[in-house]
Order: sequence, then structure tokens, then C-alpha cells
Amino acid sequence: MVLMNLLNPKLTIFFVAFLPQFVQPDSPGALGRMLGLGAVFTATTLVVFVGYGLGAAAVRRHVLDRPRVAGWLRRCFAGSFLALGLLLARAQA
Repeated sequence: MVLMNLLNPKLTIFFVAFLPQFVQPDSPGALGRMLGLGAVFTATTLVVFVGYGLGAAAVRRHVLDRPRVAGWLRRCFAGSFLALGLLLARAQA
């Protein structure tokens, strides 16, 4: 997760553009305040990613426990790939 956030350019743009609005650069604790805001953002991101993981695990169990659902899911993916392939075949260079 740390590597994913470090390699994400949106995160860097967020920290450079958004967070400094809440910190006065000439105040004595500017660095500490920026680090604190970064820590709050990181903690919030962790909670959201854990939620995504738990949700994905629940959906995975639901799909694997029901072969009929897995079959429909495979058909939907196959249909979407077929549709994308047809669109790509029709595209002009």
C-alpha cells in the first residue's frame, strides 16, 4: 500500500496543492502541522482501503460459493470483451 501511494502522482499533487492551504508557512510548527495532516490523510486512506479489501473478500466468497453466479460473471466478462473487440475492429486508424 505504501508503494502504491508513493507511485501515485495524484497523491503528490494533492499534498503539494491542497494541504499547504491549511498551514501558514511562517508559523513555527509548519512542518509538524504538514506531517500531522499527512498522517490524518494516510490513516483515512488506510481505513478506506481496509474497507475495500473486506468488501472484495465478501464478494469473492459470495461468487466462489455459488457456481451459478461465477458462470454469469464469466459470461458478462466474455460479452464485454467481445463488445470491446468489435468496437476496436470498427475503429479507424
